[in-house]
This record gives sequence, structure tokens and C-alpha cells, in this order.
Amino acid sequence: MTLRQSGGALLAALLLSACAGGVIPPGASGPAPSRPGTSAGGAARPVPATPRPALPVTPPAGPASTTGTAVAAGITPGPAIAELIPAGERSRKALQAFRLSCPSLMRRADQSGLTRGSDWNNACAAASSWPEDSASEFFARHFEAVQVGDGAAFVTGYYEPEIAGSRTRQPGYEVPIYRRPPDLIDVNLGQFSDSLQGKTIRGKVQGSNLVPYDERAQIVAGSLAGRGLELAWAADPVEFFFLQVQGSGRLLLPDGGVMRIGYDGQNGRDYVGIGKLMKDRGLIQAGSMQDIMQYLRAHPVEGAAIMDENKSFVFFRELTGPGPLGAMGVPVTAEASVAADPKYVPLGAPVLLSLDRAEPNGIWIAQDTGGAIKGPNRFDSFWGAGSRARGIAGGMSARGSALILLPAGSAARLARP
Repeated sequence: MTLRQSGGALLAALLLSACAGGVIPPGASGPAPSRPGTSAGGAARPVPATPRPALPVTPPAGPASTTGTAVAAGITPGPAIAELIPAGERSRKALQAFRLSCPSLMRRADQSGLTRGSDWNNACAAASSWPEDSASEFFARHFEAVQVGDGAAFVTGYYEPEIAGSRTRQPGYEVPIYRRPPDLIDVNLGQFSDSLQGKTIRGKVQGSNLVPYDERAQIVAGSLAGRGLELAWAADPVEFFFLQVQGSGRLLLPDGGVMRIGYDGQNGRDYVGIGKLMKDRGLIQAGSMQDIMQYLRAHPVEGAAIMDENKSFVFFRELTGPGPLGAMGVPVTAEASVAADPKYVPLGAPVLLSLDRAEPNGIWIAQDTGGAIKGPNRFDSFWGAGSRARGIAGGMSARGSALILLPAGSAARLARP
């Protein structure tokens, strides 16, 4: 999920937070603005909390790196977790999300170096029939905690936008939502050079050359018009811009129906978080999603030019099953799924957060990734759809500590020389 760039309180949720990774920002699981015709609305008032201190590290952990793996960053055995896992809805939803992850989790290669597929067999078998009203006991019984690096966590938020849209172009619905163009080509550079392993670019063939694909300004100006690529039409270019940042969302149709759309590629251009750009220029002060939207609407000409400075453009497909889908290929769960860096957190693993904001505290499941979600203990929390989700995610910026939960017994292997 995913397309997310990061930011802190300044653009914690949206324009500095977009799930995806690699040279190309990959697909985003996606999330939701409020009903059509409403204003952006205010960010939810934070509920303060006192985070649990991170564990002391010997020798002291160095600065967080965005390269390497969890094992390279250093692993510290965590405390007994039975007293740390709160009972209640967060743990219940986390158990549901964990069950969805299990089929992929048991066969997926773990980039972090923390686990093997078979490590998860017992926990997944137990999860399949575990009663949800004792979900916290499930996690306490089948997992043990480790801290990666210095354990200092930074958490932002994302959500599934709901915007006004139509399947056909009609008055009031003039902003095209495009399918992935057939001439958009992915190139795995690792096939050409070992030094480029894991790097990918996108472009199009022009004559005998591969050239960059059209940037946002060109596409908005109509470079793809007339090719039959219009999947649907949005009513508001600002709302659609934010939906692109999130990577998926819901179109609220004129007849009262809902059309869900999801990420189906991106033009290969670098993502630019316009929130930081606007704050650096003194155009906004606080830098929340709501501040950005207010400026863009109050200054439509300047706002359109600012949005075009983010050259990235996202293409969509219609989603008919449950979703939005995270990087594991399973639907992310509101208030239970987080995006994480798979080099430091096994995708599918539970994460225990203790932060200076109460709303995200508790158990989450790492089921997504993000372009700005890099390094140990960096997470992007998914809050679902609707005005509440939008309000929380749009201002989420929390710091504290994080523990990664591994299947009981697997951490001992990490301590062996």
C-alpha cells in the first residue's frame, strides 16, 4: 500500500505518507476522504498517552538505517508480553487480520531474516479456530517479542478515500480516472546488471528508445484522452489527487451506488510530497491534510500547479472483492493493519505499538508496505473509510516504542552465533 511518503506531524498522514517501495512506487492499499460535497473536515483531536520506553540496547544502536535488514540493525529480546497486550477490539481485529495473512505468511520468503515460513505453522493453526473474545491471550501464548534496532517508533496513518464519482462523464464529473495504459512498461533492471538487482523503472517505447512516461501535468492536460482509458470520472480534482496518494478508494456514484477502485500501476515518475513543499514555501503552517486541502481549494490555479509538481500519476482498476489489498495480496483491516518495511518486519507479523497517542496503541499486523515506510520501527497505520478514519489518519503522527512479535521459540535462533 501502496504509495506512502512520510512526514511527521507536518504531513503525517497523506502527503508525506504513501505506501509503496522500490524505485517505482508500487501499489498502495488504500483508504478514504469524506462524503462528496463536504469539506475536508478537521483532523481528529489527539488522545495523549505515555509510551513504554524502548529497551536499552548494548552496544547502543546507531542511527536508524533505511538499508540492511532487521538482523543487521540488531535484535534485543523483548519482555514477556502477556501484561502488555490489551484486551478488546484492537486485539480482536488483529487476530482476524493475522488469519488472513497466514496462507501467504507460511510460504513467503522473509526479507528481514527474522523468521522462516515453518516458524508460523503452529500459530497459524491455532489462529484458525481461536475464539476472538480471547484474542489477546492468543498473541500472549503463541508469540514472543523482540526489539529491532533502538525500538524508537514513528507512526503515521492512511485511510480509504470516499469521493464523488461517476462511471460515465456527465456534468459535474469531469476529472478522468484512467486505467493502466497498455504502453506503460515495467523494466526489471536486475536482468541487465547484478548491481541493479531489486531496482525497477517504468517508461514507454518511443522509436527504439525507452523514455520516461508522461508526467502528471501532461496527463492532466489530456495526453491520454481519446484512447478509451477512462475507467470513471471524479467530481473534484483535489479529492482525486488525495485518492491517488492513498492508492485506492471508493467512488460514491450519483445513483447512490459505490464503485471501489484500486491501484493498477503508476507512471514511474518520482513522488513529491506537496505538503512539505507548501510548508517550505510558507503557504501553510501546520501541514495537515486538512490544511493542504484548504489552500488548494482557496487558490485553484496555484493549487493545480502545485499538484502538478508531484509528477507521479496513479492508474486504477475496479475492485470487486474485499479490499483494499495490501502488499501481501490480502485485504487490509481497518485499525488492525500497518504498512512496514519488509526488510525489518516480516510481512504478516504482529507488531505491538506503545505511542504518545492512545488511538494506535496495541497490536497491529504488518500487511502492507510504503515508499516512505523505510527503516526499522517506521509504520503507517490503516484506519478504514469514512470521516472518522479520514480525521484520524489525516493528522496521525505518533512516536514511542515498537516490539515485533515472532512465533514462540523462533527468537532463540537469532541469538545463536
